[in-house]
Formats: sequence, structure tokens, C-alpha cells
Amino acid sequence: MARLNDQVQALLEEYADLLTITGGDAFRARAYEKSARAIGGWPADLAAMDPKDILEIPGVGKSTVGKIDEVRRTGTLDAVEKLRQRIPPGVRAMMKVPGVGPKRALTLHQDLGVSSVDELRAAAQAGRLHDLPGFGGRTEENILHGLDVLHASAGRADLGTATSLAEEVTAALGAVPGCLRCTWAGSLRRLRETVGDLDVLAAAHESAPLMDAFVTLPAVADVIVQGSTKTSVRTAAGLQIDLRVVAPEAWGAALVYFTGSKAHNIKLRTMAVRAGLKLSEYGLFDNETGANVASATEEDVYAALGLPWIPPTLREDRGEVEAAAADELPTLVTERDLRGDLHTHTDLTDGVASLEDMLATAKARGYAYYAVTDHAPDLVMQRMTDEKMLAQRARLRELAEAGTYGRMRLLHGTELNIAPDGSVDWPAEFLAGFDVCVASVHSHFGADRATQTRRLIRACENPHVHIIGHPSARRIGRRAPIDVDWPAVFAAAARTGTALEINAAPGRMDLNDEHVRAARAAGVRFSIDSDAHSTVQLANPRFGVGTAQRAWLGTEDVINTWPWQKLKRFLSKPAAQAG
Repeated sequence: MARLNDQVQALLEEYADLLTITGGDAFRARAYEKSARAIGGWPADLAAMDPKDILEIPGVGKSTVGKIDEVRRTGTLDAVEKLRQRIPPGVRAMMKVPGVGPKRALTLHQDLGVSSVDELRAAAQAGRLHDLPGFGGRTEENILHGLDVLHASAGRADLGTATSLAEEVTAALGAVPGCLRCTWAGSLRRLRETVGDLDVLAAAHESAPLMDAFVTLPAVADVIVQGSTKTSVRTAAGLQIDLRVVAPEAWGAALVYFTGSKAHNIKLRTMAVRAGLKLSEYGLFDNETGANVASATEEDVYAALGLPWIPPTLREDRGEVEAAAADELPTLVTERDLRGDLHTHTDLTDGVASLEDMLATAKARGYAYYAVTDHAPDLVMQRMTDEKMLAQRARLRELAEAGTYGRMRLLHGTELNIAPDGSVDWPAEFLAGFDVCVASVHSHFGADRATQTRRLIRACENPHVHIIGHPSARRIGRRAPIDVDWPAVFAAAARTGTALEINAAPGRMDLNDEHVRAARAAGVRFSIDSDAHSTVQLANPRFGVGTAQRAWLGTEDVINTWPWQKLKRFLSKPAAQAG
């Protein structure tokens, strides 16, 4: 069901890891990592591309084209299968633990005989790791934390993966004769940052054709149970999908029932009981007569309970029912409200698309302004120099003057690196030349709370830093958030007029909704950004908007919904304000 690109990317990334752990050529491994990123970010599906066209993808050579063809034909790579046989499965599993990686996994196996995730936990708890070469003083603590992160994310999918799968499943089922409506519900509709299973809802007079089509979808690896109203399957990746088919007249009630959190639904059912009604997935019924009071639409069901329609992202029992009853629901920010993107990358650093391709895609999204923010030089692997950055600025100005991208305002920015002491790349006089500066933590993730807190506060106090990018530095399922005194950082951001980012990359979703809500209460403003490294990823903001909605944000809270002149004033961030 997924694009061939995603399958190839996963296999090439695994191949690079296996080359590393088996002592293969490091340059070759890095080349395959680069190819994997480029393929994953390429907008066209490899399945529909000729080999000559595939060679046009940056970083893809003839060897990789051959491997793509092999995956297309066989679904796997023989080279990966052979390397898998050389490494115990438990060691491969250890590579996925945040803080371990291929080299450490190999060291643990060779020097300590650790061959599984469970054995790794036992070794860390027993204090057996700190004497190993390449394992620092806090390594055991960090690995134990990483094991907890991995355990918490087990069996869960990020929003990007879940949404892609949901779109494919609902499109396929929507095309089945007799299907009148089909969509997804559950935690994905509420846009929670990860999804434990996928709830799909369809309306039809006859359920059998839909159930038969569902169990034969390419994504289905196992049928858990098949019935007339509910069928559950599992994908090869282990994600459970539940399909429920309801009568068309019950659509609204079912959508309410299968979207809200357990706590939200309990509150609705309690309201119904007090009104002499009964609420179920089939409708809202009068307790005495059994008459159907409402069921056709969500709006009908909520109205019959004396409430306006509540947006799905709010249905968590965090005060939304009370706010609805008082007619005080917020007007939430939407993706349509976004006027620009203030954190993106090109192939000048670790992006996979050219400046011109990224700009063209941004223009097609209808943006009024767009910032290019490639990495600064302290992230050494990106090989940034003053000369490269100034050349990009000149090119951007040239394109702006030529009007190549219409009226879209082209902003030249950078993503700075926040050092452990809170300083950033480049002196003040160089930073003054940028239109926008995003500053992010990219290293020293294990520092203590006091250090990390001072680090972020000092970055906020820098008059040239406009946005703190992915503030917690977490990678969902891969890296725990840094340890920070968040109320202190929120206060500093509000005091200095520094926006905090809602990074919409599905693997980050940073800040999360709880932090955003607390920061908003402290007076902080936010920027919802894609952190795109490819043209495909410029669509990420819809996920960040979900986080913003879950935190009850409106357009006044989000700086990249503002008209240019208002945003420009915000970006001026005078030094006095930052003092």
C-alpha cells in the first residue's frame, strides 16, 4: 500500500546500519544513507519511474537503481538478507534503542555477550556498561531511558505513517460498490502524535462487500477477526486496523462515538443520561420511547445534547465540553490560515531538493512568504561555510528580484546550533544579515536539567534568534526529550519575544500539545513549521496544526499565520526586548 520509495528507503537504511555493524566500508554505508533520504523525500513514486529518471534523483547511482529494481521485483534485498543472517536478531533490535546505534550494539554483543534488548536492560541495570570503550559516564542511565522510550513507542505509528495508511485504506474502500462514506476516526482523527491502532468507519447498506475487500488489501498481513459489523486486521508492520460498517442513517453517531477519547465519550453519555437519553454508536435515543433523537450527522448529535459541534482535535475531556456548553469554544488555527513556512532545508546541507524546487513547491502551496533555513557551520557534518551561505543569499535575492515565484516573499534564514553554553554559530554582525534565525539543539542531549535550561534561555535572550526549533530535541521512538525546566524556558521566551516552534515533522512533533498549552498560558507565541528536507515534507504542517489545535491555539498565537508586516515587526526583536 505504501509508496515503493518508503520500502526502498527502509531497506537501504537497514543496509547502511548492517554494513556499519559488520565492519563494512563506512563511506559506502554513508552513501546508502544519503540515497535512502533522497529516495524517501522524492515526490514521484519509484514504481512509476524509468531507471533513467531514477538516476536523476540526487545521490542515486547505478548500484542503487539496481537495488530499487530488486525491491520492485522481490520485495527485499538479497544483500540485506545475507547481512541479517550474520547478526543475531536481538542485536539488530538493540540498534533501535535510542542511545545505542549500530556501533554500540556490536560492542555490547562482542564485549559483553549481550544479544537482546532484555539482556541489554539487565546489563545496564547491573552497571556493566560504564567500562566499555565509547560508553560515557551517563551512558547506562541514557540507555535505560532509551529502552523506556522504545517500549513506550512499541506498536505505535507516527502521524505521517498512520495518515498515509489511512488515506490509502479509505480510498480503496471508498471505491467499493455500495460504499456511501468512508473515513478514519479514533486517535488519528484527534491527531494525537502517535497512533496505537487505526479506526476506519464506513457507511453502507450491505457490509459484506466492504469486509471482503478490506481483508484482501495489500497492507493486510493477518486477519484477526472478520464479522458483519467489525473486522480487524494487522499490517506487516504490526499496526492493527479496525473497520466498522454502519447504516448510513447512523453515520454521525458512529463518528462521534469512534472519534472521541474514552473520557470525552463518558462525559457525553453522562449528559445524555441526565437528559433522559441514551447515546451509542447507533444514535441518540429517548430512554422511554426508544425513538431516535439524532444520528445522521455529528452536528445533529451534539446539538441534541445542547452543544455546538466540537472539533475532533479537542475531544480529550480537557474542558472542551464545558467550553462548548458555555459557548466558549476557541476558534482554532487551521492549515488554511498558514501564510508561510519558517523552517526548511535544501540540498545545500542535508535536504534532498534544490532551492528552486523547494521554492516552487512552496509557491504551489499558496504561501505569502517562505524561509530557507539551512544548517549553520557548527553542525560540522553539513560543511557549511560563510561563502556558501552568502552565495545562497545572493541567489535568493536574484530570484526575488526576477519575480520567479510571483509575490511570495523569499526570506533568507538559517538553523543555528545551540551550544551547551547557549551560544550559537556566527557572530552578531553575520547573524544580522539573516531575515530569520531558527536556533535548535543538535548535540549534548544528555546534559543535566540546569545546563539544558540555561542553554535554551540564553538562546532566547540572543537578539538575533527569532524561533527555538524543535525545543525538546526529541525524536519519537528514537530519542528522549532533553531534561528542561519548561516553565523557566516559557517565561524566557515570553519575556524576550522568542517564538517556540511546533515542529510538524511526524518523527518530532515538538513541542507536544501539553507543552504548547502551558507555553501559551505563559504568553508565548509559536511557529508551525515543516522542517522540510524535501518537497514532499512541505506538507508536514497539517500535523503541526493538529498539535496547535489540541493546545487550543488560534491564529493570534501562531506567527506564521500573520500578515507579512506584522510578522516583520515580530522578527525585528530589538535587543532591548531580549535583555
